Amino acid sequence: MVMTMNIIRMSGGLGSQMFQYALYLKLKSMGKEVKFDDINEYRGEKARPIMLAVFGIEYPRATWDEITAFTDGSMDILKRLRRKIFGRKAIEYEEQGFYDPNVLNFDSMYLRGNFQSEKYFEDIKDEVRKLYRFSTLEDMRLPERLYKATKACLDGIESSESVGLHMYRSDSRVDGELYDGICTENYYKGAVRFIQDKVPEAKFYIFSNEPKWVRGWVMDLIQSQIQEGMSPSEVKAMEKRFVMVEANTEYTGYLDMMLMSKCKHNIISNSSFSWWSAWINDHPEKVVVAPDRWSTDREGNEIYTTGMTLVNEKGRVNCTIHN
Repeated sequence: MVMTMNIIRMSGGLGSQMFQYALYLKLKSMGKEVKFDDINEYRGEKARPIMLAVFGIEYPRATWDEITAFTDGSMDILKRLRRKIFGRKAIEYEEQGFYDPNVLNFDSMYLRGNFQSEKYFEDIKDEVRKLYRFSTLEDMRLPERLYKATKACLDGIESSESVGLHMYRSDSRVDGELYDGICTENYYKGAVRFIQDKVPEAKFYIFSNEPKWVRGWVMDLIQSQIQEGMSPSEVKAMEKRFVMVEANTEYTGYLDMMLMSKCKHNIISNSSFSWWSAWINDHPEKVVVAPDRWSTDREGNEIYTTGMTLVNEKGRVNCTIHN
């Protein structure tokens, strides 16, 4: 017998987990009973870590019996035979699109999806913003070497017109073709030019899962901006406006999100990690640049938030999102 509750299937890295937990908060605010399946997606050796604890978050976990009841996944011989003959009778719903209001209507359902839109939690976003605050570096109790590297980067970010630039390359995408032609080299070049026009003193802190490629990209970008007659000192000053941040691993990647959120402005890729880094940035005058498509197979209008400037894959400014 299935109990009256919703179970959210947790999946992905920290950014995805944050969207799923924000949905949990919304459903709880509606008086619904909600638990998480944090088993199915995180059993394999290559599973990404569950990172919500960096915000001090604990969450209710569904038992295996509860999960199998909803998903009709029991390995009992009779139930396996019944599934073979009549098919699976799961009580499941998979989110349609980036925002699907049907998700909010269930009282007893196993929910699958990314839930990657502020629309799910717009009326409680102050609560969400309050929850997704990082501890101070001192309270994080990092190893000394990591603490010093992070502190040096944070000091630079807080003392400059810093721009957190997240270059998320497709080598770690589950389905690379789905994201082809979106965050292109020209997208990033166009985004950098847009920020430089708005913020002449901008200093770019670059975060990437492919630093070797990015270093080459940065050198090409600097060469393209060198003007005839520039002195060696002026060229050197330009080079110092691009800083690679390379200290973190999968398990300390939350520090990248923290650092990007402390920047004055953001250039994001089409990733949930990137999105949250800009969303929790509380600088009132921030400029946020995003790709004008989020995936190649569907519109992503529900993902964008007020104030974002959209740039296309050719590096051209498309529009700025208004209320």
